[in-house]
Amino acid sequence: MRPPGRCPAEMDLNVREVARLLDLSESEVYRQVREGTLPAYRVHEQYLFNRVEILEWAARHSHRVAPDLYPAGGAGLQLAAALARGGVHHAVPGETREQVLAAVTRLPGIPESVDRALLLQLMLSREALASTGIGDGIALPHPRDPLVFPSDGPVILLCFLERPVEFAAIDQQQVRTLFTLLSPSIRLHLATLARLSYCIHDAMFRQLLADRAPADAILSHVRLLDGEVATSRPPARP
Repeated sequence: MRPPGRCPAEMDLNVREVARLLDLSESEVYRQVREGTLPAYRVHEQYLFNRVEILEWAARHSHRVAPDLYPAGGAGLQLAAALARGGVHHAVPGETREQVLAAVTRLPGIPESVDRALLLQLMLSREALASTGIGDGIALPHPRDPLVFPSDGPVILLCFLERPVEFAAIDQQQVRTLFTLLSPSIRLHLATLARLSYCIHDAMFRQLLADRAPADAILSHVRLLDGEVATSRPPARP
């Protein structure tokens, strides 16, 4: 459990909501909080949770979340479009985590309105808190608090590294693949992160990443996953 003095601003999930989103029983949520596995904050005698931290926890522990985790912010979201904006980049250079992240911020997929030096500083600060390596050679580097910028939609850069790099990932594997996410709003950032987590746990998508497939093949499969989400999405709750 996190100490009360470190509560982030976007902390609006209670135990019941986390149990529903992660498809766990409330007793299991309480157990994992007590054991320090699930990130939580005790405020006014109740546990509250940060949405981004819960998504990160799900990604690190290969826990698949519902693709409609944030229906209010993600209605009509097309992950393939976000990936097309950012691009698929092969042979991204760097021998250390810092060098790789610096190379990512220089890629053409980063919107012109983003301060690249600031983006690098924010991503390095996030890595200093805890690795964004989620295992199986994949990392999701991003600022601790979502960096927003004016745009018609989110941007995702998929980066295949020139060589494996140590990221202090949860499974101790070196990282070969990075996803960097930028969004025009915090809620859309959360929705996109949830959708990306859903896709990463798709077996075919993981195989395409392992094969370092061409951009067309990756985008084609992501469009299929977008369609899968659209047809399975339940009606949004009032």
